[in-house]
Amino acid sequence: MARWIESWLPGSPAGTDAAETHPGEKFGLPADGPNAVAGLGRRFVALFLDWILAYLVALAFLGVDGLADPNIRWIVLAIWYVITVLGVAVIGMTPGKVVARIRVARTDMAQFVGVPRAMLRTLLIVLVLPPLARDGDGRGWHDRASTTIAVRTR
Repeated sequence: MARWIESWLPGSPAGTDAAETHPGEKFGLPADGPNAVAGLGRRFVALFLDWILAYLVALAFLGVDGLADPNIRWIVLAIWYVITVLGVAVIGMTPGKVVARIRVARTDMAQFVGVPRAMLRTLLIVLVLPPLARDGDGRGWHDRASTTIAVRTR
């Protein structure tokens, strides 16, 4: 039985007869193993690694003295944004996602995420709240808005 709050939320399972047994089932994803929904821990690891990479790229161009620049956080954010958009749009992965063994896939199972979806998804990640507000499939608002889902590669 659905909780009362689920009855008015968009995309809620309230009123449906079939209960899902695991996250991603409605997209045809397995419960475990490759192509299963990636957990929040893997996603945080990937984000952290990509953020460190953005700092390293910024330091490579600005030098160690760049850390004293008051705009360093905006420079790092811009570098992270570009790395994330390009990686997700073209191959569905960023360097951090490769290490965390996850990728971003479209829910309609199209081959590429594409630049517009990747830009929207990444912009919403910058706002922080959308990735934390997750649905039953482990998709944040950023994934729902871009019709994507993060899945495990192994």
